[in-house]
Amino acid sequence: MTFFQYRPVSDYRNAIFSGESHLKITLSSQASINICSQGREQQPLIIIDNALSHPSEIVEDACTKSFTHIGAYYPGVRAAINEGVRDSFFTSIEDIINDTFNLETARWGGECFYSIVTTPPANLLPIQRLPHYDGVEENRMAALCYLCKPEQGGTSFYRHKATGFETIGANRFDPYKRILEAEVREHGLPPARYIESGAPLFDRITSIDAVFNRMLIYRGKALHCSAIDNASPLPADPTNGRLTITAFLTPHSQDTTT
Repeated sequence: MTFFQYRPVSDYRNAIFSGESHLKITLSSQASINICSQGREQQPLIIIDNALSHPSEIVEDACTKSFTHIGAYYPGVRAAINEGVRDSFFTSIEDIINDTFNLETARWGGECFYSIVTTPPANLLPIQRLPHYDGVEENRMAALCYLCKPEQGGTSFYRHKATGFETIGANRFDPYKRILEAEVREHGLPPARYIESGAPLFDRITSIDAVFNRMLIYRGKALHCSAIDNASPLPADPTNGRLTITAFLTPHSQDTTT
């Protein structure tokens, strides 16, 4: 992984709102924005440490939410963040995204959640034992902010050995699916546990530790997975579980959420 750019936080100090309307959060004056390239494909990865002002207030807000299973693939529970809050958050990071990925998108839409990993390794679905991608669109982005302790696990990025793919765009979807399914038929499914090195089918190319109030922004088509210690407890309590803010962003004209 190669670091190639630093951006002063003063470039991007916009308001972020989360949870109830009285909770106002801004990008911290102590935030450190670094942009690196990773793997053979040299995909940009934005890492923002000390990202938000008053992150403990966000955790308190998460404690007021009702969490449930949302979607078939996430190994835990989520609570949706309302539209107004989501839109304000997306506005606050759109300049960073547009500058880093050389885009001219005026607005971003999508989904935003509080998320907590809770599924024990033995209960993981087959698809949850493999690196995944969030969509094949070129300009679909993911933003993740850790609101948990370092030992609760960061995020790793992977390369599929047989194809060399580190991202799965629309033109790669069919060959990747065909080859991966053939490999699973030949070698069997991975064991019921969270992904570590990725062997035998994948190579881990980058691993970013969880640090409280660290944010990552990357293309959704990147192969990635939560880096969870299989021996660690996975409580559903926002105050001691693996709480994150998880957002999936698409250019507004492509946004199909309602």
